[in-house]
Amino acid sequence: MAKKAVKKTNTKKTAAKPKAKTTKAASKPKAASKKVSKEKKVIKKDVVKKVAPKKKETASKTPKPKHVEVISPTKKVKKIVGYTKKELDEFKKVILDKRNEIIEQLQALKDQMMDPSTGQYVNENSPYSLHMAEQGTDAMEREKLYLWAQRENKFLGYLDDALQRIENGTYGICIECIDEPQNLCPTCPLIPKERLMAVPHTQHCLQVKQKMKNK
Repeated sequence: MAKKAVKKTNTKKTAAKPKAKTTKAASKPKAASKKVSKEKKVIKKDVVKKVAPKKKETASKTPKPKHVEVISPTKKVKKIVGYTKKELDEFKKVILDKRNEIIEQLQALKDQMMDPSTGQYVNENSPYSLHMAEQGTDAMEREKLYLWAQRENKFLGYLDDALQRIENGTYGICIECIDEPQNLCPTCPLIPKERLMAVPHTQHCLQVKQKMKNK
C-alpha cells in the first residue's frame, strides 16, 4: 500500500512540471505585445510631428497687403500699403452694381427725352405739347431730364475712374493724406471700408471731405 501511495505522489509531481513551463511560455507573448504597443505610440508621435508643419504652410498663403506706388497731388511718388486683392474684388463688385443701375437709369431718361412719334430727341423747337399753356412746363421738364442725364453721365465717369484705380491697386487711398497722413480716421491714409461701400467713387475720407467743405 505504501508503494502505491509513493507512485501516486510521483505522478502528481511530474504532471505539475509541464504546467509551470506553459505559464512561462505564455508570459513571453505579453512582453512582446507591450513592445509592439510602445513602437506604435512612437510611430504615432512621429506622424503628428510630420503633419503639424503643414498647417503653418497653409496659414502663410493668406493674402497680404502690398506696397503700391501712388502719385501725390504735389507730383511725388509715395509707397503706401493698399487694400488686398480680395478686398479690391469686393469693392469692384459694388462699383459694377452701381454702374449697371446708372446705365439703366440713363436708358430710361433717353426714352423720356425721345419723341415716340418721330423717334428723335425732343429739343426746344419741337412741338412737345399740344396746348400752348403747357409749353412752359414741358420745357422745364425737358431741362430737368437733361440735367439729370448729365449728372448720371458724370457719376458714371467717376465709377469708371474708380475701376481703373482698382486695376492699378491704388483704390481706396485718400488723396489728401498721401504726402502727409492727417490721421483723422483709424485707417489713414486708407479710406475706411464703410465709406467706400457707401460712396465707392470717393477719393477722400469723410473727415477730410468735411474739412474741405468748411474751408
